[in-house]
Amino acid sequence: MIPVVLLLCSFFLSFCLGLLLIPNILLISHKKHLYDLPDRRKIHKGQIPQLGGTSFFPAILISICLSIAISTKLGVLPKDPLYENTLVEFLFLMTGSMFLFLIGIADDLIGISYSYKFLVQLIAACLLVFAGDWFNNIGGLFGYCAIPSYVGIPLTIVFIIYVVNAINLIDGIDGLASGLCIISLSTLGLMYFILRHYVYAALAFATLGVLIPFWFYNVFGNEQKGHKLFMGDTGSLLLGYILGFLVLRLGIAVPTGEFHSRQLVMAVSPLIIPLFDVVRVVIFRLRHGKNPFLPDNNHFHHKLLRSGMGPHTVLFFILVVCIFFLGVNYVLVDKMTVAWLLLLDIVLWVLMHLILDMFVHRGKK
Repeated sequence: MIPVVLLLCSFFLSFCLGLLLIPNILLISHKKHLYDLPDRRKIHKGQIPQLGGTSFFPAILISICLSIAISTKLGVLPKDPLYENTLVEFLFLMTGSMFLFLIGIADDLIGISYSYKFLVQLIAACLLVFAGDWFNNIGGLFGYCAIPSYVGIPLTIVFIIYVVNAINLIDGIDGLASGLCIISLSTLGLMYFILRHYVYAALAFATLGVLIPFWFYNVFGNEQKGHKLFMGDTGSLLLGYILGFLVLRLGIAVPTGEFHSRQLVMAVSPLIIPLFDVVRVVIFRLRHGKNPFLPDNNHFHHKLLRSGMGPHTVLFFILVVCIFFLGVNYVLVDKMTVAWLLLLDIVLWVLMHLILDMFVHRGKK
């Protein structure tokens, strides 16, 4: 019962901090005219504050630190080397989070070149490796299970950067990135709770707590009354980093060599849309001779908007698709190998886009 209470406390503390911080961020943004100005790629027309993500890191840091401190005082968390290693992990994680938080603020306020952002992402990813975390098992994908460190370490760095950018790039309409992250964090938090890894569960629920009030401000906030705001790169980079870390921890076999591919599949499943969309968009840009790192309007949500859907309909549709992939993988994860399940997900993704392209083409006629 005590772990449940502590996890609820981490969630509600973060939730309350979000409710406290967001109105003040709105007030400061309007007074200092810190807005995300509309352009040809963006669907909003007004001047919307884009510093909502600045509420994430303080709320998560305070909540998770208090959760760990209270857990330790109450004797809920074991006092053994494994627990001490978890604390080291969190020190590296929070250091990397601070780097991304700062570069995100700088980018939202004055704009930062992609090369600088990539360098900070690389440093943040390497910090997790320094903490001793890297993929040492891929669950039979491509015919491999256990993998050596010289493969696992670069794979881990690429994966963390991949997830960070996937969340950043999917943040194109109100509530989309935060909505997908809410589904993913709920899944990860529940998985870690079932596995009795309460520190990681507390991190997932603390992040979830601050996201929920932001999501309502972002989706339902009244623009005319100044109640609407965006998370900006400050929020999306941080969310991608935390999600990448939580997935990574489920992709590490324990010292005995035991590894459950089911856990890794279910951890990645809610992130299929942003992860697959990045690959699709990069391939599209390369085929058309464009810089793969420069933004465009060919993301999944842009295609849905061109099909005639409104922003809220697009949001609802994508969240339903996310839950669909999660459900399909949950049902089939014990019946198929990881490789075949990945192939099925790719086929479903491609079929969905072919059908969508048909509707977009018809709409242009």
